[in-house]
Amino acid sequence: MASKLCERTCIPCQGGIPPMDAARSEELLGELNSDWEVVDNHHLRRTFLSPDFMTGLAFVQNVAAVAEQQGHHPDMHLSWGKVTVEIHTHKIDGLTESDFILAAKIDVL
Repeated sequence: MASKLCERTCIPCQGGIPPMDAARSEELLGELNSDWEVVDNHHLRRTFLSPDFMTGLAFVQNVAAVAEQQGHHPDMHLSWGKVTVEIHTHKIDGLTESDFILAAKIDVL
């Protein structure tokens, strides 16, 4: 599911701002693929299935390329048949719009 979020660019967080409130998180969540979830209004999480380990690894590398280009890096867990991606803004230990932008870009992959 592509959204207008995927056309935007992540903005580096300098810290000192509050994390996004739950209402805004739920609003932006509606613009992502329905497999994403907001966990404790702290981070986004989605598990992607793959037919084997190497396909999952290739997906991780594709996500890493997008993350590096955006300057916003998710936590990823690779195992046989799946990749779990978690996104939050580390400097504020919570969610910002950039987290949803990165998730939307990952959806396009």
